Amino acid sequence: MLYSESLKKNKDFQVVYHTGKSYANKYLVMYIRKNEMSRNRLGISVSKKVGNSVVRHHLTRLVRESYRLQEEHFLCGYDIIAVVRVNAKNCTFSDIKSALIHLGKLHKIYISDSTKS
Repeated sequence: MLYSESLKKNKDFQVVYHTGKSYANKYLVMYIRKNEMSRNRLGISVSKKVGNSVVRHHLTRLVRESYRLQEEHFLCGYDIIAVVRVNAKNCTFSDIKSALIHLGKLHKIYISDSTKS
């Protein structure tokens, strides 16, 4: 399994926003778009409406870590953007992890252990 890299350029984010598909839940909005690579690229967006820089960075780390721990369950070849909603301000790690898994299943890019075998 090749590990993911980050989406960093504004142009890459805009392409996914405009041509990708999105689903949302209480804490996150996930945009995905197929890329021409054999790995995923993850972008995380947290608005200033969510909180100050400490809060935003904390939420970014929660999303990145929850994705990292579940990475082998996600299908390869996608650009993924996770947009953190204001409701996520006081979330725990497990809340963010379950929200990320839920959106992965809605997009049909998350395969759990029970469906792999």
